[in-house]
Amino acid sequence: MTDVIAVTGLTKRFGPKLVVDNFDITVPRGAIYGFLGPNGSGKTTTIRMLCGLLTPDGGQGTCLGFDILKQPDKIKEQVGYMTQKFSLYEDLSIRENLDFIGRMYRIRNRKQRVAQALEDLGLANRAKQLAGTLSGGWKQRLALAACLLHDPQLLLLDEPTAGVDPKARRDFWDEIRRLSAKGVTVLVSTHYMDEAVQCDRIAYIAYGKKLIDGPSADIPKQVGLITWRVEGPDLGTLEQRLKTLPGVEQVARFGASLHVSGTDKAALDHTVDALKAEGTHRWTEQIAGLEEAFIYLMAGSRDNFALDSGKAA
Repeated sequence: MTDVIAVTGLTKRFGPKLVVDNFDITVPRGAIYGFLGPNGSGKTTTIRMLCGLLTPDGGQGTCLGFDILKQPDKIKEQVGYMTQKFSLYEDLSIRENLDFIGRMYRIRNRKQRVAQALEDLGLANRAKQLAGTLSGGWKQRLALAACLLHDPQLLLLDEPTAGVDPKARRDFWDEIRRLSAKGVTVLVSTHYMDEAVQCDRIAYIAYGKKLIDGPSADIPKQVGLITWRVEGPDLGTLEQRLKTLPGVEQVARFGASLHVSGTDKAALDHTVDALKAEGTHRWTEQIAGLEEAFIYLMAGSRDNFALDSGKAA
């Protein structure tokens, strides 16, 4: 089995709302595959359909070799799913939570497996601490340990690092890369661009639709963005001016600079040349990044809920 996930036409409605619209995805074994998209874009719903927690209204395919419509229970047995919200028992200790998960999965040599999980995730010294007293980063480690206890072939991680500090995020991703090197496939939704670049492939999702997917390094090329960085005084005034000029499709503030992007290179270069001649700012052409691509794609997307509300009105 080279593809751990292979689905086409995945569709889901909640009442009149079309939440996932004809979604296709193929994920090879051992890949780290990123879902990128705004809140309400359908990422969580898609993940839940892939792991057998939700039944699609349309579409077909397989996850871990099992039919997503006919064999959801088989899928759930071999998937580790880490939800956005901490979902373990806060009035149990770290060890007690892991032991409970081990009982649920009927794991053999449960005590030894729990002890090994505590060591692997650096939780052994805190094993007796109540889960409810842990910081966000330590709760994240516990949740990941619980996901891995039954040796899943596929990890589905839904905004796993939301609300944790940069050090905890870095440690978390070190562990994910270690698991990927062992052949574990990881599907992760994230809002963080520094995390997105660590994924082998990325799918941009907006309001139920997949806009684009491919190797993370190739996404800006697929979008076709040309980007210039500009530094200098009074960037606010320059930003407003740029939005009215030919070839400029996007202006985004990045700290003490503006990133000016467009898909018509000739028109954009002509505008930049004219502004360069004024001598007031420093201009540097650069390769467009994932964040510029993300902003560009989101700007062209339409909120399906807003559209439905408009029709209802």
